[in-house]
Amino acid sequence: MRAARSWFGVVGSLIPVLFCGGLFLYLSNVNDSFGGLLDHAIWPTRMGLGALTILFALLFLWKLKTASTPPAPKAALSAADGVIEEGKSDFDADAAMARYLARRGSSPDNAPAAPAPSFGGDAPRPPAGSFGRKGTPG
Repeated sequence: MRAARSWFGVVGSLIPVLFCGGLFLYLSNVNDSFGGLLDHAIWPTRMGLGALTILFALLFLWKLKTASTPPAPKAALSAADGVIEEGKSDFDADAAMARYLARRGSSPDNAPAAPAPSFGGDAPRPPAGSFGRKGTPG
């Protein structure tokens, strides 16, 4: 999957090269068909497209190089270096969940929360126009 993704990136980086290069060649042919009359008007556009084509071509060559070289092998990790190898962990999720539930069950705040006011009937309403932080400024 990684190889396919990198090759799609290579093809995707080739599209701007072909587009800008094609526009450069098209404008060159337009200038030639008018006998060079539009040379002063088309010249800045052609130079800009040429610069973009070169820039995108360099990006394409860099992507092609990185896609064709295999990834470097990962260095062997050792526990002596203070790094635990991937896939090997001393974390026990079941034990952590059991500790959490034990602490949660022993807390005095284990009572269910009071229901929220429904603002129906004779229930007090909050003051009109109050928004934001309540309390004394300071």
